Amino acid sequence: MNYLKYILAASILSVCLPALAQDDPEQILREAEHKAKSFTLATFKTTRLINFHTLETCGERTLDFRVSHRFGPVNSGAENFWGLDGGASIRLGLEYSYDGRLQVGLGRTSYQKMLDGFLKYRLLRQKDGGGTPLSVTLFAGMYCTMAKDPLKKVTGFDRYDKFYSRLSYSYQIIAGRKFGEKFSAQIAPWLVHLNQVEGILDANDSYGVAAALRYKVTRSLAISTEYAYRINSYSERDYYDSFGIGFDIETGGHVFQMHITNSFGLVENQFLPYTDTKWGNGGIRIGFNISRVFTI
Repeated sequence: MNYLKYILAASILSVCLPALAQDDPEQILREAEHKAKSFTLATFKTTRLINFHTLETCGERTLDFRVSHRFGPVNSGAENFWGLDGGASIRLGLEYSYDGRLQVGLGRTSYQKMLDGFLKYRLLRQKDGGGTPLSVTLFAGMYCTMAKDPLKKVTGFDRYDKFYSRLSYSYQIIAGRKFGEKFSAQIAPWLVHLNQVEGILDANDSYGVAAALRYKVTRSLAISTEYAYRINSYSERDYYDSFGIGFDIETGGHVFQMHITNSFGLVENQFLPYTDTKWGNGGIRIGFNISRVFTI
């Protein structure tokens, strides 16, 4: 009787073990395929292109110190050395991410004495070898001008008497994709809200769609362009779509970006709705960004 038990147990094992052995390679293949679908890296080289935010965030425990500079307009003529002598706008900024997905940033711009803070979150990331076909990043920014009302002595009224009058906000959904090793593109619906506007008939909200392209020429050199289309009519004054062309040079931990743009402002509540010069009459400016990355 005991021999029958052993024979029965051996028979069951002889049936089950081949089935288990057959499942093991399939599981290994599935795991290998999952590992092969790694995240696509460096869709854009930095968190900015020219003026616009890209879908990128800083890496894990990475601090990015950024300097942005815009000279005066080229059509200011030879006396002003075509904009290089003065009338510049400068922004200093710090950006940090602990986990590589959520990023926080702070900055200060000389134009309008603007303080800014923002959050970016990588909602989706493109994967190589199939899976998620594109990356999606959410952006929210808040801005506070520290300038004084220049007309206060004339009118007797301070337009910044209430603190909330100094505040404005912007929001974007940035979606993009890296096509091969050289070409990347993104598109971003945007909204800018100002608590206080310039004209009595101006709208508080402006919105549109921004697009950006990057083409990698060599290992350390890329050309880029960006364009922001404004959809609604929000002001009686004449403003223009922000448009820029430039190139990136990567040197170790630095990325140097040189470009030409018609936008003087350096943050979203400035260049998206209130670009007041255009390419057609030489109202363009030479500018550059410098990024230095530290691991903390």
